[in-house]
Amino acid sequence: MNPLPSLRRYPRSSRSASPLLLDFLAPSILRHNQPRYSSTNASSHLGSNSGSASGAGSQKPKYVLNKKQREYLDRALRVNQAGELAATLIYTAQTPQVVRSHPHLRPLMKHMYDQEAGHFSTFNNLIAKHRIRPTAMYPVWEVAATFLGWSTGVMGREAAMACTEAVETEIGSHYNDQVREILSWEADAQSRGEELDDELKEMLATFRRIRDEELEHLDHAVENDAKEARPYDPLVNVIRLGCRTAIKITERV
Repeated sequence: MNPLPSLRRYPRSSRSASPLLLDFLAPSILRHNQPRYSSTNASSHLGSNSGSASGAGSQKPKYVLNKKQREYLDRALRVNQAGELAATLIYTAQTPQVVRSHPHLRPLMKHMYDQEAGHFSTFNNLIAKHRIRPTAMYPVWEVAATFLGWSTGVMGREAAMACTEAVETEIGSHYNDQVREILSWEADAQSRGEELDDELKEMLATFRRIRDEELEHLDHAVENDAKEARPYDPLVNVIRLGCRTAIKITERV
């Protein structure tokens, strides 16, 4: 594996994501009166239907999401977008301290950061496209994620990796729940002789890919002595509880 560029520039790179916040905030503000996932505007919304809904080469009608399912997707995308921002900030705060003592981890830290930054961009685009209200907790999560990354980085490589293990355990499970939910919609569609909208199929594939990449980070953390962190159990349990709490709050606020 060839060495990758240093992450010492990443604090500024992470902040360069800030314009992306405007990318999804602007559509949500300027178009707040337009319906989301509307079956009357099928060309641009998930789970919708129209005269051409069967799509090229398909004879099946498209599955139309009900109100409860649309609300579920709103919550899922809002949580995912906020969570990926937090992940970039955690790695940004951890990396300088970790690679200072363990330079050989620079490529791994950059690899994980780059994937999280890609996830963040993906959900920024989805939030903007479907005009979903982003969480009002952004300032709180930014501070909390930066502090978590900095504090576990100060504690050492093992604690930083234990943080990754804890976060990715919760996030991987969260994405898996979303994948199972959409698969249940697909099963329902098939029972009706229908099929998921192409965009919803693409979203399912995206969730699966990102879930697998998050679980890859968990494996990297364990391989790099996450379980040697002291105190391991209290540290991991507190971080996991914090993640679950943040998810619940972000779903609603």
